[in-house]
Amino acid sequence: MKISVEKERELVNEILIKIGVKEEHAKIIADATLDSDLKGFTSHGLGRFPQYIRGINKGFIETEGEFEIVKETDSVALIDGKNLFGQYVAHEAMSLAIKKAKESGIGAVGAFNSNHFGVTGYYSDLAIRNDMIGIVICNTDPGVAPLGGKKAILGTNPIAIGIPSETYIAVDMATSVSARGKLLEAKRKGEEIPPNTAIDKDGKPTTNPEAALEGTILPFGGVKGYALSFMIEIMCGPLVNAAFGTKVTGTAGDYKEDCNKGDLFIAINPEQFVSIDKFKEEVEEFVKEVRESGNTFVPGDLEVKRIAENEKNGLPIDEKLYETLKEICDNLEIDLDSYLTD
Repeated sequence: MKISVEKERELVNEILIKIGVKEEHAKIIADATLDSDLKGFTSHGLGRFPQYIRGINKGFIETEGEFEIVKETDSVALIDGKNLFGQYVAHEAMSLAIKKAKESGIGAVGAFNSNHFGVTGYYSDLAIRNDMIGIVICNTDPGVAPLGGKKAILGTNPIAIGIPSETYIAVDMATSVSARGKLLEAKRKGEEIPPNTAIDKDGKPTTNPEAALEGTILPFGGVKGYALSFMIEIMCGPLVNAAFGTKVTGTAGDYKEDCNKGDLFIAINPEQFVSIDKFKEEVEEFVKEVRESGNTFVPGDLEVKRIAENEKNGLPIDEKLYETLKEICDNLEIDLDSYLTD
């Protein structure tokens, strides 16, 4: 079964409104959820949505209130998310970073006491739309062992970078071989994960997602992925008043404690270096050079292709996800089937 782009937006929005989320917040959360699915990151879209409902039901995600700016200068701010939806807090944090970058050339906004916010690239895209370079990083529950270690200490710690250009140029990736959400999705679907993705609790390679979740995911690229994840852990932990290492909780969906990870949103205004027109022109010149070099691609090409396909064909919903969504919708007196097509 499938759901169209607009129907998914409407469904998520209706669920959120019925559980008491403000309309302004619901619109942002629905847009971020849809963005994940359109780009093909289904592990962070509608498939992750039931996690948020559990968080609300257990009292770890707040549906009312506002975040607080606890420290601020012309170019820097620190936000206490007050346990609100991560998508809303992240959207407002990047919006503030963009505002500061327009005025001072660069904006850096940290956030703590927030929640899982979907795909990191949604927020770097906000910067792109404002002719800014966007950089977004965050830490997560421990799921990755330090290189050579056996105990999960690091998060999957994603990074996203977006470049304003005529061509969509963006990278959004975990610093581990796989995002944890992909393992959770594979577990839900009863599928195996690719080899060389994770090791089980005994340190043995596994393709079983459940065993991988009990063990550790491998850092991508060996020492390079480990080193990058290590640095992100510091910049999204101690730097922004958030937890780090084995102290991080709340992003994996178990909701035994409040989510205490940290986020960092950076916007850079190219106009403070060169004119935006010159910047874009030279970026396009570089893109052309890369494309003409052979059978290659530009970061962001795959997402553009997926978006076009999903807008045309609709977004798939597997049986397990359908059953979970059906239970949520039935409890809220929402007719899920009216949103779906075969």
